[in-house]
Amino acid sequence: MEAHLVIIRDLLCFLVVGLLMIWGWRVLNWAWLTPKRLERCLRQQGLRGNPYRSVSGDIKQLFGMSRQTRAKPMAPCDDIEPYVTPFFHQFLDKYGKDSFVWMGPRPAVTIMDPDKIREIFTKFTDFQKVRNNPLLSLLVSGLVNLEGDHWSKHRKIINPAFHQDKLKNMLPAFYQSCSDMISKWEKIVSTEGCTEIDAWPYLVTMTRDVISRAAFGSSFEEGRRIFELLDEQINLMIKAVQSVYIPGWRFLPTKTNRKLKMNYNDIKESLREMIKRREKAIKEGEESNEDLLDILVESNIREIEANADRKNMGMSIEDVIEECKLFYFAGQETTSVLLVWTMVLLARYPDWQTKARDEVLQMFGDNKPDADGLSRLKVVTMILHEVLRLYPPAVAVSRSIPKEIKLGKLLLLLPAGIEVSVPIMQIHHDKELWGDDAHEFKPERFTEGVSKATKSQVTFIPFGWGPRICIGQNFAMMEAKMAMSMILKRFWFELSPSYAHSPYSFVTLRPQHGAQIILHQLGSN
Repeated sequence: MEAHLVIIRDLLCFLVVGLLMIWGWRVLNWAWLTPKRLERCLRQQGLRGNPYRSVSGDIKQLFGMSRQTRAKPMAPCDDIEPYVTPFFHQFLDKYGKDSFVWMGPRPAVTIMDPDKIREIFTKFTDFQKVRNNPLLSLLVSGLVNLEGDHWSKHRKIINPAFHQDKLKNMLPAFYQSCSDMISKWEKIVSTEGCTEIDAWPYLVTMTRDVISRAAFGSSFEEGRRIFELLDEQINLMIKAVQSVYIPGWRFLPTKTNRKLKMNYNDIKESLREMIKRREKAIKEGEESNEDLLDILVESNIREIEANADRKNMGMSIEDVIEECKLFYFAGQETTSVLLVWTMVLLARYPDWQTKARDEVLQMFGDNKPDADGLSRLKVVTMILHEVLRLYPPAVAVSRSIPKEIKLGKLLLLLPAGIEVSVPIMQIHHDKELWGDDAHEFKPERFTEGVSKATKSQVTFIPFGWGPRICIGQNFAMMEAKMAMSMILKRFWFELSPSYAHSPYSFVTLRPQHGAQIILHQLGSN
């Protein structure tokens, strides 16, 4: 009996030692051997970067420099690239465009050549979404994170919701939300003829109201809880991505992990009830609300019915929930930052504000802005494009390389396991691509459209490019045109002396200290 116990003990010890050795080898491979192998491969091809020293890579320096830089506002100018992305600015100065940075133990090759960018966005099956931190899926998932057949299926079902004719039906929602904001401004201004406001929180509320009405047929008040939970998720996620994600960390019951999962479940349940009510109404033949959720649910039902004999067609309710979260998050975030920087820039460049106002008044007079008129606003469109160039909502995008691939005419060999980083901020401010006036606000560069301004190169990518270009870009542009048209008709505005210019990247490019604007009612002094 004792001999048997000894054998069992020895076997258990052997098993434990074996598991520890396997685990230790995997950790060593993840933390040191694989990064060093990838580094050798990249350096042999002439790419330069910091030497790999630890699993944190360049992340601490990257976020540390950003925090240090934004501790003080910058001068009110549009050469914001060194301020917003100081690490990449200094890194590219030191190593050049053919370089790589360490995003933890994985190198990310910087890609700024337009032809290579075109290839990356076109070959989206070879260059896939980066999933370094699984916790990010608790913030937003859906179409933006899907690959392969799943992406194709979802895109097909969602596309009808963003057709131009469907967007026209949402103009009343855009108009009502903008009117509510402008009414608040008029009440504030009416007593003195002019007053200072922080435009940023008003624009955030307005764009949230728009997405609640246009996507879900409800007011902002009804969607307030979902937005508050998403805001909290964003703050928690920022903390998470500022450190290296250790595999398996999301399963530990840390305070942050528990809160992330609690918020995630609360958001899901709120949306689940909303979707179920809408599915029931549609199946019972009730009149459509013509909002994004109705169109999405109807499209999904048609897809399932048309392929009743095939498995896994259409989207599950979990899929629809994730797409609704994406509507909520992306539908509000991009437009609010586009509008706030447009107001800041037009306040700084009154000549362009006047040109835009003249065009709006000539197009609409005292009438409500309509879809046809909004589509023909040339000056306003030029201004919005230039704002998106100088102040892109996302400062960079990254793609992972699941298998070895060659990129570009010179056949840059990218081994499996690395990332490619497309630094949108640097590309949009690159003098080699845009000319010596790249840092200046010049909407006239878009007089003949984006294609002419970019010389048909892939150098203007505020919404991405190629087959996976942001599905909601027309929604965002129409909403922005509506809002600016209504604002320009009622007010002229200038920057307040209290305004502190501090654009910073917090998911999107936001004004850190708000946007203090002095509003004047048209016709007042």
